[in-house]
Amino acid sequence: MNRLEFEKLLSDLHSARTEGRLDPLCGLFAPQATFKIAGASEGKPIAITAHGSAEIRAWLAVMLKTFKLTRYERLSLVIEGVRAAVHWRVDIHSKITGVVIPTELVDLVEVTDGRIAAYREFFAPC
Repeated sequence: MNRLEFEKLLSDLHSARTEGRLDPLCGLFAPQATFKIAGASEGKPIAITAHGSAEIRAWLAVMLKTFKLTRYERLSLVIEGVRAAVHWRVDIHSKITGVVIPTELVDLVEVTDGRIAAYREFFAPC
């Protein structure tokens, strides 16, 4: 995968996530991918780990059903070979409580055969 293809994959990842499109989002992950999210909100730690398409799809479905992301801004991007780091910012809206939390995130992404093989996301409220 060349740099332009990797950048497009990452843009597609964030677009599908911010637009709440589950099928296109899940299609970016390799069948045996790993998916991890870690952070804290209101002083409470949050950690998610999923392995493989079925578990990743289940977590993404819950996330998209529970949260809406707006005001997306990519702050930086570093690509080295099959790995990338993306620093981004969004407002996270809880569809349950209505609370909006400005949040900064860092994604660490590894690709294999043009799809995401490992995804790690770290987040903290701004």
